[in-house]
Amino acid sequence: MAKHKNNQSPQRYKMHVKKGDTVQVISGRDKGKVGEILQTLPKSSKVIVKGVNVRTKHVKPQQEGESGQIATFEAPIHSSNVMHYSNKEKVASRISYTFKEDGRKVRMLKKTGEIID
Repeated sequence: MAKHKNNQSPQRYKMHVKKGDTVQVISGRDKGKVGEILQTLPKSSKVIVKGVNVRTKHVKPQQEGESGQIATFEAPIHSSNVMHYSNKEKVASRISYTFKEDGRKVRMLKKTGEIID
């Protein structure tokens, strides 16, 4: 791990995924699950994927007479453990960057040639 001077926030890393992308988990106990990215955390290189790494939290009652409850939430997983997923071809793939005819830079799946953006 890199040491940080003066307790500054760690360096933000460029991640290969964005909010809204469909990804497949490629390692860990949720291996094989497919979901949409709800949030990215660039400072820690982590992502929150819908329905993946679900944790339970016991919430105490706040007011008198209110009952406690067990809440479920998705905990972050490292971005290196997810891979872009094509719903059409049902396959996970790395991405490449290409340019469209109008000069826009877009992300493309290497295995299928499908354009994400």
